[in-house]
Amino acid sequence: MSSFLLSARGLTRRYPAPRTAGWGRRGETTALLDADLDVRDGSAMGIIGESGSGKSTLVRLLLALDVPTSGSVRFDGRPVDARAGARALHWLRRQTGIVFQDPYASLDPRMSVARIVGEPLWALNIGGDGRPGPTGRRERVREVLADVGLEPDMAARFPHEFSGGQRQRIAIARAIVHRPRLLVGDEPLSALDVTVRAQILEVLDRLRQRDRLTLVMVSHDIGVVQNLCDEVIVMKDGRIVEEGPTEKVLLEPQVAYTRRLLASIPVIDPGA
Repeated sequence: MSSFLLSARGLTRRYPAPRTAGWGRRGETTALLDADLDVRDGSAMGIIGESGSGKSTLVRLLLALDVPTSGSVRFDGRPVDARAGARALHWLRRQTGIVFQDPYASLDPRMSVARIVGEPLWALNIGGDGRPGPTGRRERVREVLADVGLEPDMAARFPHEFSGGQRQRIAIARAIVHRPRLLVGDEPLSALDVTVRAQILEVLDRLRQRDRLTLVMVSHDIGVVQNLCDEVIVMKDGRIVEEGPTEKVLLEPQVAYTRRLLASIPVIDPGA
């Protein structure tokens, strides 16, 4: 079995160019081009780059939330077919979780926290112990709320009753309730203030160490990547232009674009 939990080779995504008034479509837009990626089991990888550099496209393809134009993805050595239906991808959904940028838009305001957090258990037909069936789901929801620093009795409340930081904790609880091996964050801390960001970062790091979670973290915040990630990749115009150990890339960037990017991004110390 490979030491890489997640791998991609030649991953490319092109979209038809948008229509222009009075004209038909002209060519294609390339969102991602020939991306190769290896994420070691139990590690944390950061993905940085300007808006539009292809970070979110890469994440969506890695999780089979979109279909690549070409290239391949493997999870724990097993090919991922993004064209397969929900039933065929059940095994992948069971082992992965994702947290999005907006902690309010990603939560259904009509559902209680208990329903939101427990939704993956129902959708995947697993119980609180990770086995098939409904046993222990309520107990697991209460347990995972405590894991992210929320009181278990908050399960009966609704998203609008919580602060932004609390809502993101709820989103994290939902993403890990089914005990995935891989947790992906697509700018999960960018909508939060510095103090709350540091608290959520601590939660993620603790969960990673305790549960040996593998993390892939998209972030504009260099401080987040520096404190949480072992390795980092830098993206520009849909390409991976630099990669390596986080400390080496951030302190000794080899590519001019990486140096310009690091100089232009304010560094926010999560411990400040």
